[in-house]
Amino acid sequence: MNGISYRNLHFPSSIIQRAIWMYVRFNLSLQDVEELMAERSVELSYETVRRWVKRFGRPIARALRRGRPRAHSQWYLHEMSVSICGRWMYLWRAIDQNGEAFYILVQARRDKRATLRLMCRLLTKYGFAPRTVVTDKWPAYAALFEPNQELGPCPLAP
Repeated sequence: MNGISYRNLHFPSSIIQRAIWMYVRFNLSLQDVEELMAERSVELSYETVRRWVKRFGRPIARALRRGRPRAHSQWYLHEMSVSICGRWMYLWRAIDQNGEAFYILVQARRDKRATLRLMCRLLTKYGFAPRTVVTDKWPAYAALFEPNQELGPCPLAP
């Protein structure tokens, strides 16, 4: 977060970063952040936190994303059905070996094309293929790893 300038502000950069981090990371309301900062003897208004998030939120989020560890080489692919607004959809998750869900996708279908789309998006986003992939024994996953299956540039990914 070295590229962000905090000049001419009343509070030090550590307080600004902590308030923004609490607001974004824990999905708190602005009033909640104001109360938590007051418990730490920092008196500020929720409107101040809102202005900080508007001004510094994107650069801080970008810096935090760059600093995140890379996904591990063992992926668990998992799907489940969920009801969204009364319509049944499939929630696809890619989980690394530490148990962190690093990709989530919601689709209406559960077939080979949907799994191909999930895998293509994963390969496009992370830029490397996993060493091992753990799945259930569903046939659409097995079709992805056939020797003749092309996982290069995906025509299905937007």
